[in-house]
Amino acid sequence: MNPSPFGHAVKRLLDIALCIASLPIVMPLGAAIAVAVKLTSPGPVLYRANRIGRDMRPISVWKFRTMRADCGGPSITRTGDPRITPFGHWLRDSKLDELPQVLNVLKGDMSLVGPRPEDPRYVASYSPEQRRVLSMRPGITSLAFLRFGHEQELIERAGASDPETYYLTEILPEKLAIELRYVRNWTMRGDLRILARTVGGLFSESATTAVSPVPHHEFR
Repeated sequence: MNPSPFGHAVKRLLDIALCIASLPIVMPLGAAIAVAVKLTSPGPVLYRANRIGRDMRPISVWKFRTMRADCGGPSITRTGDPRITPFGHWLRDSKLDELPQVLNVLKGDMSLVGPRPEDPRYVASYSPEQRRVLSMRPGITSLAFLRFGHEQELIERAGASDPETYYLTEILPEKLAIELRYVRNWTMRGDLRILARTVGGLFSESATTAVSPVPHHEFR
């Protein structure tokens, strides 16, 4: 069920507690990644993405920069995109480019687990039912993130000539269906399972995890 006010409060307390507990690992790891980004590609260390958060509120989501600075082009990338730096490829594959979002969680814009935040242009296309995903804080990880963590590979396999259109018509609707089931069936135990799968995925073959189906029991 969608969290009650008490559920939202407990979820928020867990976010803060886990983020603070992770700081001894996150801070030195983040510092090392920041130095590597700076040394391997000129430009800022962090990238700020404009996204839509809970209750349609615009938020700025932070990531380590994985693309060449000041490069244009479509927002959807595909395998071999020349805009992505060599170190950026590794960051994306490992998902460590998402690490700065711990700051978003501490600020209260995001949660550790929740529907992934989307670009305002894509949110504008949501149906009234799909907009229910915005009733919760967006998350660093989610079941849809685990399922579609390697979107570039999926787009490449499909041979899509227009990656953005393929994302909007094929991938995003399926992602939102998963996120909606998460919102309807939310439990704290389910959040802990998703966190465990996410952490486990960092130490396993991420590509296998990313395209695996989502069992119904994961929503419980």
